[in-house]
Amino acid sequence: MKSWIRGDALQEYIACNLWLSKIFPFLRWWPSVDRRTLRGDLLAGLTGAIIVLPQGVAFATIAGLPPQYGLYAAMVPTILAALFGSSRHLVSGPTTAISIVVFASLSPLAEPGSPEYISMVLTLTFLVGVFQLAMGIARMGALVNFISHTVVIGFTAGAALLIMASQMKNYFGVDIERGATFGDVLATFVHEIPHINWYVTAVATVTLLSGIAFKRWVPKIPYLIGAMVVGSLFALALDRIFGPAHTDIETVGSLPAGLPPLSLPDFSLQTIKVAFSSALAVMILALTEAVSIARSVAIKSGQRIDANQEFIGQGLSNLGGSFFSGYASSGSFNRSGLNFASGAKTPLAAVFSALFLVVILLAVAPLAEYLPIAAMAGVLFLVAWGLIDFHHIISILKTSREESAVLLLTLFSALFAELEFAIFVGVIMSLMLYLNRASKPSLTPLVPNVDDAMRQLVPNRNRAPECPQLKLVRLDGSLFFGAVNHTQQSLQAIDETNPKQKFVLLVGSGINIIDVAGAEMLVHEAQRRKALGGDLYLCRIKEAACSTLKKGHYLDQIGRDNVFNTQSVALREIYSKLDSNICRECPVRIFKECHIALPSGEPRPQTAEPFHQMGVRES
Repeated sequence: MKSWIRGDALQEYIACNLWLSKIFPFLRWWPSVDRRTLRGDLLAGLTGAIIVLPQGVAFATIAGLPPQYGLYAAMVPTILAALFGSSRHLVSGPTTAISIVVFASLSPLAEPGSPEYISMVLTLTFLVGVFQLAMGIARMGALVNFISHTVVIGFTAGAALLIMASQMKNYFGVDIERGATFGDVLATFVHEIPHINWYVTAVATVTLLSGIAFKRWVPKIPYLIGAMVVGSLFALALDRIFGPAHTDIETVGSLPAGLPPLSLPDFSLQTIKVAFSSALAVMILALTEAVSIARSVAIKSGQRIDANQEFIGQGLSNLGGSFFSGYASSGSFNRSGLNFASGAKTPLAAVFSALFLVVILLAVAPLAEYLPIAAMAGVLFLVAWGLIDFHHIISILKTSREESAVLLLTLFSALFAELEFAIFVGVIMSLMLYLNRASKPSLTPLVPNVDDAMRQLVPNRNRAPECPQLKLVRLDGSLFFGAVNHTQQSLQAIDETNPKQKFVLLVGSGINIIDVAGAEMLVHEAQRRKALGGDLYLCRIKEAACSTLKKGHYLDQIGRDNVFNTQSVALREIYSKLDSNICRECPVRIFKECHIALPSGEPRPQTAEPFHQMGVRES
């Protein structure tokens, strides 16, 4: 029995039973656990537990939940995501963006913090877990690649501004209706400026400035914890000097110490119907966060990430969290980065962080009674400001108008529409831009390089003279149903611009896919050019793209003699079919064949007898 405890024996057993590692992915890295990795994981876990303590409280406040729910979301969900995910360094738990989506989605339906609201949050969390698990089992991990980085940046910036707006009442001590829109919050705040509580504002500002100071000058101390301590002490001093009745500084109140209690989502059809669309939005955001963070850390650690397994891990994490008083969670960028930087070797570091958090909660829960809500607002302002990626926003605005449109549309949708709607808007807009680009493959004019003895074809960027009878072009992009119309119009524009260029050689080295619609378009174009007295020739078509032409017998309709593997053979063969009278008078002479003297009345020299290989002309 002891022999199976040894890492090498366990690894050998798993190698012979691969199905075990698919069901229990933690068996893949478990044999590598030893005294050295345990030491690194314990230290990283302790650091992570300290960091998540103030974050959990802050994120739960954003989500409209009692503060302890943010800590509960960093316990059982964190352990499940670590054991069943593929990343060795990803740390899951509550995040800012998901917290604000949860609040924005459900706060209009129930009073935040109420039992009805908590029940709806648990149902949403359960649905998110079901969706994520189903996508992982269906091997749909690649879909997360279609959510562009621009959408995430725009959404995150919008969520950050909404966080600030939601905390303005706590930062300035003014009366602003909970759940008000971004515009209403700003309008109400302007109206409430004369009623600002300057004691509350002072506590929030001191907390904010101290957090900045800790982050910049004392990086060894977690800046969120340092800011909360300073803000709490400053509020305590104000109460002692002026009296609590005069300052009116409210506190969070003591947190319940202990393990996360069991909970049960509301499975009524009405609640599921209400939470369904919000759960889809949270799922998209959560999977995007988790996989992108896991991949970014994996670049540093040299690990390979399985997106499908991450989907499964995140799904089980949220399913488990919904039954242990946790709300929707995902990968955390700062905690995952800190986990790697702290020396974590295996996912046990995330497991240890959850266990240490339980111990810490038992010790510090009573101290939350002295934590001012204004200090929490200052911390959340600091967190929100850090979410705005000014560097990439400026870069996108300078670089691309299309990406700038996606960024701004996602940002303003987050601010002035439903927050979950902003995710869908951004994703749909990104897909539309992608399809628009894919539907317009570039048709690049080519000319032989006269300075090259082999006369290799190069893009005609300097408007060099072209052959008056033969147009050389390269198609870059897939020739699928969406690109057929644009490509056909581009080919027709050739003879409309220069009617004498009835012959076209299409270089297909940049074509990855030709579907049935694309193949039929090539046949129609070949027939149209033959009717004009010219022809369409194909050169260097990839085997994968050419397979459709062969299977559908489109090569026979285009003409097997019109398809070549090399440009040299293609040009020799096409040149023999051009009008020799035009060639004699042509001053361009860009092909090697153009320098062959053709006395009047003498037939053009014939090229070598061709042969076929797989139906394609070969040299």
